[in-house]
Amino acid sequence: MILQRFDQNSRMAASIVPARYELRNETPYSAAYGDVYHSAGGGPAQARHVFLDGNGLPGRWARRERFVILETGFGVGLNFLATWRAWKEDPARCRRLHFVSIEKHPFALDDLRAVHRLYPELASEASELHARWPLLVGGAHRLEFGNVVLTLFFADIAQLRDLRLAADAIYLDGFAPARNPEMWTHQVLRSVSRLVARDATLATWSVAGTVREALEATGFAVEKRAGFGGKREMLVGRNTRKGDSHHLPAARQAIVVGAGLAGAAVCERLCARGWEVELHERRAEPAQEASGNHAGTFHPIVTPDDSIFARVTRAAYLYALRNWQRLGSARYDQCGVLQLARTDKEMEAQRKSVAGLPATYAQFVEREEASEHAGVPVAAPGLWFAESGWIKPRSLVRAQLDACGDRLQRHFGSPLEKIPEGKTVVLANSMGAPKLRAVPHLRLRQVRGQLTYVPVDALEPPRTVVLRGGMVLPPIDGVCVVGASYDLEDEDAAVREDSHAGNLERLRNILGVDVRGKAAGRVSFRSVTADRLPVVGQIGDGVHAAFAYGSRGIIWSALAAELIASELEGEPLPVEGKLADALAPQRFAKRAESRGSRP
Repeated sequence: MILQRFDQNSRMAASIVPARYELRNETPYSAAYGDVYHSAGGGPAQARHVFLDGNGLPGRWARRERFVILETGFGVGLNFLATWRAWKEDPARCRRLHFVSIEKHPFALDDLRAVHRLYPELASEASELHARWPLLVGGAHRLEFGNVVLTLFFADIAQLRDLRLAADAIYLDGFAPARNPEMWTHQVLRSVSRLVARDATLATWSVAGTVREALEATGFAVEKRAGFGGKREMLVGRNTRKGDSHHLPAARQAIVVGAGLAGAAVCERLCARGWEVELHERRAEPAQEASGNHAGTFHPIVTPDDSIFARVTRAAYLYALRNWQRLGSARYDQCGVLQLARTDKEMEAQRKSVAGLPATYAQFVEREEASEHAGVPVAAPGLWFAESGWIKPRSLVRAQLDACGDRLQRHFGSPLEKIPEGKTVVLANSMGAPKLRAVPHLRLRQVRGQLTYVPVDALEPPRTVVLRGGMVLPPIDGVCVVGASYDLEDEDAAVREDSHAGNLERLRNILGVDVRGKAAGRVSFRSVTADRLPVVGQIGDGVHAAFAYGSRGIIWSALAAELIASELEGEPLPVEGKLADALAPQRFAKRAESRGSRP
């Protein structure tokens, strides 16, 4: 519930300015905007009276498969906590509850904990929220509490127009229109009206004339009801326009092709929603292609302009970490990642890229500090990703498949030669995917990548991952992984000495050490698109894509799977629409059409 400006040219910035508060009569108060976060009559009680009762809850979600709530302004989170408590206590509750909220200035975790101590009746829910509270970086953060799913967008309120959902209930919250007018404009409420399901309702504590007029102009029939605390009246409304109808799958059954990182992640996300999945893999075991490498690194990307690539990677990185924590058995180490600058120009870009970001997410460090992190001398200053590290991808694939339980039927040594009619199929088989279903105007290229496994006693190894036009991992089961070659359209599956030589040159550029002699290694093949983004989403009727992850399958696979599962279920998407469109298979045809229209 902070000032949020509606800017037609706004984008989702990476850096976040946290909320600040003080207590006035035991009520959180924002000095910046001169208003309280809730009525002096009590935050939880206001949430129940205004937002739950005002939307006919819990009655309206009774025995439904899914119910979606959209909130403008997460604030201290009391509306979410009170709604979650009501859902838990209702024996007739919906099976799955989605709560989507936007907040430009979220609270830092310590401040959130301090505020929540004022509401002991919600201590259980608050404690679970604290355990999953995300880093304060811009973008989407999907937090799962069983069948209650909280999707937070740390962003300007303008981001409303780029969300993809159909809300059954709207919580219009925020500071008073006189204090925070940008939250209550016609543009904002028009964006709200485009995100409603048929028969949607809304509620707000504000009865300002401008708010009533804007709601009526955007298709809501509104009426006054008795307010809460010191306010005599409040507003409730119902959607009078068609709205979106909830899409539910006719049958929760799917075929997934490919048992690497991409396919295993899709299986896990679908089975978690109760789907029955058939997995087809041409190899005799899972994770036999690039997903079978000894280990790989995971870290976000930062850019001075917070590009689409950086935003997609940030969302995927943060979602992947939450996903791995739920799985439990994947083997990974958040030992930290150093990305060393290769030139002075790159060094300056790195400095600009991390301005305003939390140090635990990304920070710039000079060469001396970088060497301290690595535990060995390194060649340059660069970025330090303190919570990044390495993972054994095969262990992740196995953990995801094991999490599916009996809902997954595994068919190894079983290539799918043709897509069956009338089935939901997800193609997660890299270069083989377009052979089963073409993606118009897609140019997919194969990349050969060779890794070199250097014995730990052949060098003084780093204790973190170090990158600089290549990578060196710390010791994992007796070897340091170094690499990788990047050989376009090279189909040689044999381990080659020239590729080893290239990798050892990368090692010299990173750590300044010279390693000679025979070395073991592994070759694998990846598929990449021209824009280096994966292909994720529906290709045609019943057929969906999850491929072209390049060298970032470790990071991208979980979020891509969640995006596909959300689309199949008709749920709110886990990212804003612009990012979903940037991954969609249709982007290639749209670009080709755009090029063709030029004079």
